[in-house]
Amino acid sequence: MPLTRFPSQLIADVGISLGDEGKGRLIPEICHELASTPRAVSTVLKVNGGANSGHTAAGVKLNLLPSGVVEKDIEHLAIGSGVVADPRKIWWEAAPLEHKGYRVIERLAIDERTMVSDLIHRLLDLAWENYRTHVLAEEPRGSTGRGITPAYLDEVGQWQITYSDFLGGPNYYARKVAQRADRALRTIQHVCRVDAETFAGFFDTLSAAERRANDEAIQLGVLDEAEFDFTVFRGAEPFSLDLEKLTATYWAAGTKLAPQIKEVREIVRKEMIRGRTIIGEFGQAYWLDKRHGFSPNVTASHTYTPEIFESAGIPVQPVHTFGVAKAYDTKVGTHTFITQMDDAHPLATLLKKLEFGSTTGRQRMVGWFDAVEKGDALRYGGFQDLMINKTDALTHADDWQGDLLICVAYEDEAGQRYHHVPRNEAVRKTLKPIYTRHPGWSEGITGVRHFADLPTPAQDYIAAMMRAILEVAYEGVIWPDTAHLPNLRYLGVGPEPSQLIKDVPPTAKLIKKPKPMGSNF
Repeated sequence: MPLTRFPSQLIADVGISLGDEGKGRLIPEICHELASTPRAVSTVLKVNGGANSGHTAAGVKLNLLPSGVVEKDIEHLAIGSGVVADPRKIWWEAAPLEHKGYRVIERLAIDERTMVSDLIHRLLDLAWENYRTHVLAEEPRGSTGRGITPAYLDEVGQWQITYSDFLGGPNYYARKVAQRADRALRTIQHVCRVDAETFAGFFDTLSAAERRANDEAIQLGVLDEAEFDFTVFRGAEPFSLDLEKLTATYWAAGTKLAPQIKEVREIVRKEMIRGRTIIGEFGQAYWLDKRHGFSPNVTASHTYTPEIFESAGIPVQPVHTFGVAKAYDTKVGTHTFITQMDDAHPLATLLKKLEFGSTTGRQRMVGWFDAVEKGDALRYGGFQDLMINKTDALTHADDWQGDLLICVAYEDEAGQRYHHVPRNEAVRKTLKPIYTRHPGWSEGITGVRHFADLPTPAQDYIAAMMRAILEVAYEGVIWPDTAHLPNLRYLGVGPEPSQLIKDVPPTAKLIKKPKPMGSNF
């Protein structure tokens, strides 16, 4: 494809649902497309979140590290100031990758203002989840237990510890950790009202979780199982910590990273002067943004394009945004899920075999493609291109032989239709989906590499997804001219890097394909 398709040197890789869209696989595709050109990608920047967001790139599962790890020609694996990062987690994730031949640490650039998360945040994370479920008797949110929200709370409370603190002396850092621990332990005991036995059990919970998460590294022999024993930080008395051991352990992990602690803003600035491309990799997705998502089911950071400028520390300027989605919907937690399938539906049975959180292992709920949700994210978030993954998962198999549904509007009890997502949660809970129906297909598509070779029903379904998204995104306004319509640049037909269709017709031609077989119902 021509280089002019990426008019900006900044590219944002964002989700337009609630995460789990397959954003990680986009990074290698952009890198390959721009390789051997003056605009080659030199930097992949982790923009937001922390070790709570899982990405898979070229078969490699990642949490905290940027997906550019899998591309050997990427010069800078940057972690922006909008990220919260546990220094031990960086080493745990890098070690097995280095063992497999990936260059990680030498390419890593952690911004001086990146916030340090640690065990104390993880204990708070578990304590607040315990408070919600045992004190408030609410449904569990399914926290990852990685301490992300408590770490961001330190930022807004002006208590943050940043990676620049690892460049100074140990006493200043130790004093900050002691203050953090004191605040947290008092909160856990007196505000969250955790009992002593439950508090002691938190250390076992975290140990078991990290052993599972790092089982491959343990089996490879690159990390010792004892590395993940959090009980060594448990204090002798209830609601206490072995502060000396905790401080020394995290200080050692952080200072070992000192050569990688840099001014990311200067790296990005210089790379742009060189004419190189920078990809901003976002965790989670638009509807989990802490401001524009739906509390309480949001993450603790900003999850859409504008955050790239804050996290990189550079001026606002043109950016090319990729909106990434799946060909159906998934959610975890207690979200209002308007298009959720009945668990007994044969397609739901198939999809749930595929849908588990890459970080938590939680079973995801599944639903029909919600074009209202996605079109609304694009309407207000902005976009130039789209990537849709997992189209192959909709192929007829076993008891699944039916038609596919696309949600094109919502309707309330009074019959009023909504072509956008209401911002009031109480209103959203009353809405039902308005669907269009589309024939399914039985031919396998995982080996297809050209759009024209897809079964006709698959082509029509893809066209219908794009049409429905754009009808929401441009509802009530004049559409752009055909030359400036966003295109479906990549279509995933399987999990492997090669299982992508890259010649989807331009949107103006695509959406002229036959309309749905049935009326709304």
